[in-house]
Amino acid sequence: MANKKMKNKNLKIAMLGHKRIPSREGGIEIVVEELSTRIAAQGHQVTCYNRKGHHVSGKEFDDSALSEYKGVHLKSVCTIDKKGLAAMSSSFFAALEAAFGNYDVVHFHAEGPCTMLWLPKLFGKSCIATVHGLDHQRAKWGKFARTYIMLGEKCAVKFADEIIVLSEGVQNYFQAIYGRRTRFIPNGVNRPVQRNLELLKAKYPLAAKQGYFLSLARIVPEKGYHYLIEAFKQVKTDKLLVIAGGASDSGEYMEQLKTMAAGDDRIIFTGFVQGQLLEELYSNAYVYTLPSDLEGMPLSLLEAMSYGNCCLTSDIAECAEVVEEKAVTFKKSDVADLHDKLQMLCDKPELVDKYKNEASDFICNKYNWDYIVNRTLDLYRGN
Repeated sequence: MANKKMKNKNLKIAMLGHKRIPSREGGIEIVVEELSTRIAAQGHQVTCYNRKGHHVSGKEFDDSALSEYKGVHLKSVCTIDKKGLAAMSSSFFAALEAAFGNYDVVHFHAEGPCTMLWLPKLFGKSCIATVHGLDHQRAKWGKFARTYIMLGEKCAVKFADEIIVLSEGVQNYFQAIYGRRTRFIPNGVNRPVQRNLELLKAKYPLAAKQGYFLSLARIVPEKGYHYLIEAFKQVKTDKLLVIAGGASDSGEYMEQLKTMAAGDDRIIFTGFVQGQLLEELYSNAYVYTLPSDLEGMPLSLLEAMSYGNCCLTSDIAECAEVVEEKAVTFKKSDVADLHDKLQMLCDKPELVDKYKNEASDFICNKYNWDYIVNRTLDLYRGN
């Protein structure tokens, strides 16, 4: 556990396991950015180890490498920029640098990178692991990758001073499988500024229809987009379905979805979006939907609710725990039930308005970044 000398001093912290910050390539990147910049703002010295290589949605989204961002020191580590090797190689070199670096705490994000957690632990560092989800269950990984991720999970159980989880389901998993106590600290969300349709109206026919359903996440099989497209094609409505997100190592799945959507001009794929385009999408959606089979804690769902959206999500625990009774759920993987809920929301705009009116205050009060940052700092100090 953390040394008593860490109780009241400013800490030197390393974070690794993410792709890079600043970035919206995935939920982990958003969490690392929020944590690191807010912790740095409290006077602590934070270093984030970024991957080299291209943005997962294409090199057109690459940003110039920074050495500092909002008070956080950024270091780019050697990365083999190939599918399945980028995460392994970058986390290895990041852990190696962190082990020899002048840090009080090394914070690993995601299960796979935790394979190297023993190394900074060997050099006397306090090591924290955040399990953002049970990554070995993700459909995109092959046998070797799953084995590697499971090794990371076991290393976290054996060597980490503390393990942070984002849902009660994952907390129960670690207790049942390993008898390991974990700390439940969820993700947070910021209250956003609403935007009118400007850039989007110029790119897509969003203003010509009576609103749109939005689904925004990485385009990977566990997000359940194939259920959504199949169900939406049967819905009687002139509303659009906007699917926004990059493929992230799953180009074949993206092509499968486009084939499924062929012939229905109501379905629009925007690709990866960020900045004002993203804000406009969230701000003007009729309904946000997340049909996932597997989640850790879906940041896109928190963000959608923070914008005051009516949300429709699968009833998996990781989503149901977030929305409680403030959103609509359907049976996981059940296309018929998803269709019925989509049609109901099309036919009952007054119900949509009810959920919209309650969403933002509920989610912003429930998931507060200031509390989450302070709770994380408590763990760093051994409290």
